[in-house]
Amino acid sequence: MERARVPPSLLSLMLVVFGLTTGEFVIAGILPDVAGDLSVSVPAAGRLVSAYALGMIIGGPVVTALTARVPRKPLMTGLIAVSILGNLGSAAAPDYPVLLAARFLAGLVVATFFAVAVATAVSTAPAGREASTIAKVALGLNLGIVLGTPLGTLVGQRLGWQATFASVAALSAAALPMVLRFVPALPAAATGPLRDELRVFAGRDVRLAITLTALGNVGAVTVFTYIAPLLTKVGGFSEGAVPVLLLVYGAGAVAGNLLGGRLSDRDLMTSLIRLLGALAAVLALFWAAGGVRPLAAVLTFALGLLAFAVVPGMQARVLTTAGAAPTLAVAVNASGYQLAAAFAGSLGGALISDGPGLRSLFPAAALLTLAGLATAVHIHRGDRRRTGASARPV
Repeated sequence: MERARVPPSLLSLMLVVFGLTTGEFVIAGILPDVAGDLSVSVPAAGRLVSAYALGMIIGGPVVTALTARVPRKPLMTGLIAVSILGNLGSAAAPDYPVLLAARFLAGLVVATFFAVAVATAVSTAPAGREASTIAKVALGLNLGIVLGTPLGTLVGQRLGWQATFASVAALSAAALPMVLRFVPALPAAATGPLRDELRVFAGRDVRLAITLTALGNVGAVTVFTYIAPLLTKVGGFSEGAVPVLLLVYGAGAVAGNLLGGRLSDRDLMTSLIRLLGALAAVLALFWAAGGVRPLAAVLTFALGLLAFAVVPGMQARVLTTAGAAPTLAVAVNASGYQLAAAFAGSLGGALISDGPGLRSLFPAAALLTLAGLATAVHIHRGDRRRTGASARPV
C-alpha cells in the first residue's frame, strides 16, 4: 500500500531534493573548519552561504526560463549533473575564490529543479491530491535540514569539510539513476516563445500568490535565523541543548509539512488562513512566555510544525494560478523565498544591533506573519467574489 501512496518516481525526486537541501544548509555546520583551512575570516566564509543563495535567486527565473522548452527528464538529468559538478568543485577547491564560484554554481540549479520536480509530481498526482503530493516532494527538504545537515557536519568533522561536499555530490549521483529509471518522460513545460512564459507574471493572482509566500514565511524565517541565541538568551537553555531543540523543530517541520498538504487538499485557502493565524499566535506566545523552558520546548515544536505546514498550500496556490507556465512561476516563487530569507537576516540583525533587542524578534515576526494572513484573506475573498460561492468560515 505504501508503494502506491509514494511511488518510486516521487521517492526519486524526494532524494534529489534531500541532497540539494543538505548541500544548502550543511555549510553552517562546517563553516569554522572551512574558514580555518582556507585562512579566511568566519564572516568571509559566511559569504559562501550568500553565494549559494544568490545562485538560487538568479537561477530560479533565468535558468527556468532558458530551459522551458527542454523535456523534463533530460532537463532534470542536466540539473542534477550541474549540481554534482558544483559540489565536486567545492570539494576540490584549492582556494576561497574557487570555492565561492563552486557554491554559486551548485545553487544555480536548485530553484529550477525544485520547480520542475513539483510540476512533474503534480502532473501525475490523483485529482484533489496536489498539495499533499507537493508535501511529499518537500519532505526531502525537511529531511535535508533534520538529517542531512547534522550528518554532513559529522562527516566534515571526522573526514574534513571537502568530504562533506563530496558526500553531497555522491548522494545526487546515487539519485540520478533512480530519476532516469522511474520519473516519467514528460514534454517540456513550454513550447512557445519565452515572452509567452513571462506573461504569467502579468496575472494579478500569480503575483498575489508569490507575495503570500514571501510575507507568510518571512516571520518564521526571521526567528529560525536566530533560533540558537533566542533559545539560549531568551529561553534560558544551555548551548548543549540547542542541537536537541533543533531536532525538535525539525520533527515539527516534517509533521507540519505532511499535515499542511492534507489540509490544503481539503480547502486550500481556508487552511492557509487558519495555519497563518496559528503561526502568528505561536510567535506571540513565544514572546510572552518563551522564558519558561518546558513551554519553550513545546513552542519550538509548534513553530517548526506551523512554519512548514503553510508551504505545500502556498506552492499549490502558485501552481493553480500560473496556468500555462507553472514551472517558471514555482521557480520564481522559490527565488522569492530566498529573498525573504535574506530580508529576514537583515531585519533580525537590525532589531538586535540597533533596535529593541533579541526578544523583539518574536513580535516583529508575528506582525509579519499577520501581514501574510491579511494577504491570504484578501486572496480568499477575491476567489469568493469571482466564483459567487460561499466559503467556509475561517
